[in-house]
Amino acid sequence: MNQSVLFPDLQDWDDNKQQVIFPAQVQGANIQCRISLSRLTKLHGEALTGEAEVLAAFEACRFDIEDHVEELIEQEMFDEDGAVSWR
Repeated sequence: MNQSVLFPDLQDWDDNKQQVIFPAQVQGANIQCRISLSRLTKLHGEALTGEAEVLAAFEACRFDIEDHVEELIEQEMFDEDGAVSWR
């Protein structure tokens, strides 16, 4: 893992967009990261309902999520908003 990408222990559920939003810090810059509910459900292996279940699944899969999102950041796979999304 590249230590220049840091992931603070912060995450929020966006019910409207059905995704978890979490920050990454790269060389002092904050990058918004997102993982869709469908991707998180595939990683977790079972259906997720409600914010508490979604955030618990995110926490359980955090290492794999951060590892993949770090690769996306290193490949500069930013969307039009400057965020990184794993759908």
